[in-house]
Amino acid sequence: QLQLVESGGSLVQPGGSVRLSCAASGFRLDAYAVAWFRQAPGKEREGVSCLGSTGSSTQYADSVKGRFTISRDNEKVYLEMNRLKPEDTAVYFCAIAGMYIVQATCDPREYAYWGQGTQVTVSS
Repeated sequence: QLQLVESGGSLVQPGGSVRLSCAASGFRLDAYAVAWFRQAPGKEREGVSCLGSTGSSTQYADSVKGRFTISRDNEKVYLEMNRLKPEDTAVYFCAIAGMYIVQATCDPREYAYWGQGTQVTVSS
């Protein structure tokens, strides 16, 4: 059974940076589409950064373009978050599609495996 464990969530000041990691136990990630979603209190889960299986296709929510970067190696998925804003406060989830998808997608229905989430709070 694939298990995903996120780490790196923290309290950070506006304008700061955080790097999230997602480890997939016993599972190579280099052939699968991966993504980061987030959910703020009272809001729906949204896809913020998504990466296709080949690594050449990405999709970002408009609100994070130019500030967030998704990347992947064989064992982990990363989310580099810069110039953070209070509205970035949320629980962040990593997700694995479990299949080969060339074109990056942030449609949550494409993702079979989900982590438990890690809290990122942006506040002064």
